[in-house]
Amino acid sequence: MNIREKIEKNEKLILNPFATYSINTKGRKILEKEDDFRTCYMIDRDRIIHSKSFRRLKVKSQVYIKTLNDHYRTRLTHTLEVCQVARTIGKAIGLNEDLIEAIALGHDIGHGPFAHTGEEVLNELLPNGFMHNSNSVRVLTKIENDGKGLNLTTEVLNGILYHSGFGLDRNNPTTLEGQVVKYSDKIAYVNHDIDDSIRAGLLKEKDLPMDIIKILGENHNKRINNLIIDCVNKTLENISENISKVELSLEIEEALSNLRRFMFKKIYKGNILKLERDKAKFILRHIYEYFYNKPEQLPDFYKNIVLKEGLHQGVADYISGMSDEYCLRVFNDIYVPKCSTYII
Repeated sequence: MNIREKIEKNEKLILNPFATYSINTKGRKILEKEDDFRTCYMIDRDRIIHSKSFRRLKVKSQVYIKTLNDHYRTRLTHTLEVCQVARTIGKAIGLNEDLIEAIALGHDIGHGPFAHTGEEVLNELLPNGFMHNSNSVRVLTKIENDGKGLNLTTEVLNGILYHSGFGLDRNNPTTLEGQVVKYSDKIAYVNHDIDDSIRAGLLKEKDLPMDIIKILGENHNKRINNLIIDCVNKTLENISENISKVELSLEIEEALSNLRRFMFKKIYKGNILKLERDKAKFILRHIYEYFYNKPEQLPDFYKNIVLKEGLHQGVADYISGMSDEYCLRVFNDIYVPKCSTYII
């Protein structure tokens, strides 16, 4: 018995019966020889971490675009916070942490530049729309590894595809591990975006709705802790009743939803950040227009996508993979005149 087989055997002894056992995976699109040391989900986690798309998350905005403050969240630090929350919940319930980690680390890998503004612009410009969760799966299956994809397991791809949405049962991941990541994403971003907004001077703790704060907690740490505890307790209650579903209690779910709505009105869609969002939209639309009209200027990899899947898809794949900084450099190269020094 090798190390992987021992891990798989231990999973059946340790994990909750409702957990996803590595040995029961539905597998990969392309069959591979099993690893002697790592389970299938451990391999998926490692492939995501070592991908170029994952590394680019460090220079993609979470909410605050092109800030000089080192302490604001980026798409990468958001991903790590989601992973931490999800693993804490998963361990307490007795779920497969390797599967949770793989889903969490890959869930936002398809986000474009400039926070959700990139997603909004591409959704407007593409005939079939654009959603970052679907694009995350596309990046991991068709863009990474020189177009061959990472050949991830069905469960990881399913969790990534259905991580988005708030309280939409019809789009729930099929595994409890995926459902944990879905809730952890909301728990993490609503709270850390409040933290960043306070740091930016755009919010104060006293601005948060008092009725919500009384339920969720008076500060960042207490809110995170209370949400995690409630998610664990409610899910274990469901499991005890033979219900395979991750969720929050009704009161906590409603409070979190209301806090999220507050953040959308005050910060995400508020007038405070509108100027920066409009600048980002201007840049993205002009870059899209340029490459749509001049596809010969695309890198060769994306020219091949244009030939196989059409012009819109090739341009969208190129732009969605850009970091904020790279997007600005491309815009400047295209539209901003260069200053030259001439010796006469």
